[in-house]
Amino acid sequence: MAQVHAAGPARAADDRPRGTWPVIALLGILLALAVLASAAIGSVPVPASSILGAFGLGPAVDDVTRTIVLQVRLPRIVLAALVGVGLAAGGTVFQGVFRNPMADPYIIGVSAGAALGATAAIVLGLTVVFLGVSAVTLSAFAAALLVTFLVYRLSRYRGEVMVEHLLLAGVAVGAFLAAIISALQLLGGESLQQVIFWLMGGFSGRTWQHVLLTAPYITLGYAGARVFARDLNLLVLGDETARSLGVQAGRVRAVLIGAGSLMAAAAVSVSGLIGFVGLVVPHLMRLIVGPDHRRLLPAAALAGALTLLVADTLARSVAAPTEVPVGIVTAALGAPFFLYLLRKHRRRTYWS
Repeated sequence: MAQVHAAGPARAADDRPRGTWPVIALLGILLALAVLASAAIGSVPVPASSILGAFGLGPAVDDVTRTIVLQVRLPRIVLAALVGVGLAAGGTVFQGVFRNPMADPYIIGVSAGAALGATAAIVLGLTVVFLGVSAVTLSAFAAALLVTFLVYRLSRYRGEVMVEHLLLAGVAVGAFLAAIISALQLLGGESLQQVIFWLMGGFSGRTWQHVLLTAPYITLGYAGARVFARDLNLLVLGDETARSLGVQAGRVRAVLIGAGSLMAAAAVSVSGLIGFVGLVVPHLMRLIVGPDHRRLLPAAALAGALTLLVADTLARSVAAPTEVPVGIVTAALGAPFFLYLLRKHRRRTYWS
C-alpha cells in the first residue's frame, strides 16, 4: 500500500486548482459530442440535423426518425452515461476509502450479488415486469444491495467497520456466490447463453424505464459522495488524523461505502458486469486533476460517462449487425491502458 504524505490531498489540490475546471469543461464538451455521434451511428444512419430535428431544434423529421432517436438510441445513450458515472465515481470512492489503488466498485460483493440475482431470475424463468423493468434487472439490483449489506454486517467489530475485514468478507462472499452462480449455470440448460451474455455486460434492449430505475440511485449515491468529498480527503490520511481534524471516521466511512455501493448496484443491475471503468478512469483522472476528491469526483464521473458511451458505440457498430458485449470492449481497451499507466507512473506516490 502506498504511503500517504501528511499534506497529500490538500497540497495536490493547491498545486493544481487552475487546471481542473478546464479539464472538466473539456470532458463535458467531449461527452456532448459523443452523445451526438452515438445518436447518429447505427444500422440506420441519422444526420446531425435530423437528430436536432427530433428534439424540435432543427428541420422537421418523420415519425420513424424521431422514434429511432428518442425511443431507441437516446435511452441507451443516457443509460450508458449513467452507468459510466456510477462505476467511475464508485471506483473513486472505494479507492479513497480503502486507500487501495486496486479497489473498484465490485470489491465488496456488488458484482457477485448482482450476478447471482440476474442468473437466478434467468434460470428460473422469471417473467415479472414492474413499471416496464424486467425481473432480471430488479433481481440483480435487490441481490447486489442485499449482498453488500451482508458483507458490511460481517465486517463490523464492536460497532466499527474494519476495512481489512470488509475486503476479506467481500472476497469470501464473492467466491461463495461464484460457486452458486456456476451451479445455476449448469442447471440453466437453454438459458445458459442468456446468462453468459448478461454477465458480459451491455445495453441492448434497454429503455427509458431502465433509466428511470437507475438515475435516482446513482444521483443519490453521487450526491452523498460529493457532500463528504472533503472528509474523504482526510480519511486518506488515516483515521487518527481525520479524527483529530473533526471527522467521525467510522460514520463517514459507512456513508461513503453506502454511496459507492448504491451507485455500483444500480449500474450493474441494468448493464451486467462491465470491468475496468471503475478501476482505470479514477486512476487517469487522479493523474490529471490530482487527488482532491472535491475535483476528482466530478472529473471521474464525466470521464466515466464518456468512456462507457464510446465503448457502447463501438460495441454496437464495430461488428454490425452483430453486437459485441460492452464488457469485452472495456476489457480490451482498459487492460492494456491500465498496464501502460502502471508502468509509466510506477515510481510516483499514489496519493500525491
